[in-house]
Formats: sequence, C-alpha cells, structure tokens
Amino acid sequence: MKYYIIFGPPGAGKGTHSVLLVKKYSLLHISTGDILRREIKAESEIGLKVKSLIDNGKLVDDETVLSLIEREILIKGEDCKGVILDGYPRNVKQAQELENILAKRGSRVIAVISLVVDENTIVNRIRKRAQIEDRKDDHDTDTILYRIKTYHACTEPVIDFYKSRGCYYPVDGATSVEEGFESICRIIDKLKDEQQ
Repeated sequence: MKYYIIFGPPGAGKGTHSVLLVKKYSLLHISTGDILRREIKAESEIGLKVKSLIDNGKLVDDETVLSLIEREILIKGEDCKGVILDGYPRNVKQAQELENILAKRGSRVIAVISLVVDENTIVNRIRKRAQIEDRKDDHDTDTILYRIKTYHACTEPVIDFYKSRGCYYPVDGATSVEEGFESICRIIDKLKDEQQ
C-alpha cells in the first residue's frame, strides 16, 4: 500500500488536488476536515467535542484525530491502490505516530507533496471558499489568521521531519489547478517508475 500526504497551509488546494488524484490514481482520500465535519453532522460524541473546538477557532487534539485516521485506514484502506492523507499530520508528534501505524502495516509514507502558497493568496482563497461552501470556520478573518499562524508554528516543522526521510516534494501551489496538478502527477509518476 502506497501512502501519500498532500501538505500545505489552509486554503492551499489540498482538497481540490486530492479529488483529482483519487480519480487519476484510484487512491483513497482521507481528509481530516471531511472526517471531522462528518462526525459533527452525525452529532456523535466526538462530533460535539470537535464542533465546540472548531467554533472557538481551536484545533482538535492529536489523540482524537489519530484514532479517526487509523479507523479510516483500517475500514477503507484495503480496497484501493493507495491512500492520500489530506490535513494530516499537523505536527511532528502526529507524523511520528503515523510512521508507527504504517510500520505495523509494513508500509511508510512514499511522498509528502507540499503546496507552497503565500499568505495573501491563502486568505483570499479561504474567503472565496467560505462564500461557495458556506463553511462557518472560513468566514471570520481572525480565525483564518489564527489558523495560518498555527500552521507556521506547529505544522511547518513537519517539513523537516519528512525532508530527513527523503520524501518531501514542494510544488508551487499558487499556480492554476491544472498546472499544479501536472506538477504533482510528474512527482507521483516518477516515484512509481522508480519503484517498479
């Protein structure tokens, strides 16, 4: 099983590219955001806890997210050619825990595809997404800026973690979707050729 991570700040285009990658490569898309929104909609115990945190602009704790990710991999991961993780890991501790989970399955992360986008583009994209998808967590500018600040402080260190493992691949995320997707596909196709 091949595991890929699509990485980048909020609004970088992770979800958009994940949908395209699922179609092209028959991957299972595991989106932390989608899972959490599903739990909120179901009003599960986890969902109610998550809703309270998100409504206050806070992040969900590591243990909760890890358990949800592991559940998705166990339930859905057997019927696909690979998995693309979107929005996870969010910090170095999560990256280490993910490595442990995958090692138990005899696997590892093949590539971390990082969408590199400047802050102004991120804010504009998230505001536009808020209008299109009516996502409450995307409407408030202070919440957006807090999420970007948290990304820089907590999530960017994950880059060095994967660089040290030789599987980090930056991509210009400020280009058009088509150009960005072509760049991502070149990386994945090259890795597939090398592993054959």
